[in-house]
Amino acid sequence: MNNEEVIQELPENYEELKKSAGRSADWRARLEAVEELGRYNHKQIIDILNRLMISDPVYTVQEAAYNKLRAFGEEVTVPSKNKAELFRGVSKIILRIKKSLPKDHSYEEFKEKLKKMRIDVYDAYEGEKGENFDQWLEKMWVSATK
Repeated sequence: MNNEEVIQELPENYEELKKSAGRSADWRARLEAVEELGRYNHKQIIDILNRLMISDPVYTVQEAAYNKLRAFGEEVTVPSKNKAELFRGVSKIILRIKKSLPKDHSYEEFKEKLKKMRIDVYDAYEGEKGENFDQWLEKMWVSATK
């Protein structure tokens, strides 16, 4: 571990970090929580990191949790990067939001409504797609037919 001391107890802000690790609409907060939690080798923290490694929708968060667990000496398997869909029925979600807008709405209006109605979906795909997020979302918006 990059010269950081690993502490064998729970951090003072454990409850706050636990909440951040569970924020479904903020992959950056989950990633920050992983970084902070990864300094404390404790069973409760290992449980949280395992959950994030296995089930977080954003691969960056899964990978960070995996790396922290490995640094603790846990026997873990590299998370799989090949997921077809982060959310089941994402095309239906996109279609539903598109249909809720006026016929002549813009991509930007659609994007804002998605962000308001399904921040969890928006955030997860933004984290997963990175620089290609807008390109991917616009393609999904165009292909969603009424």
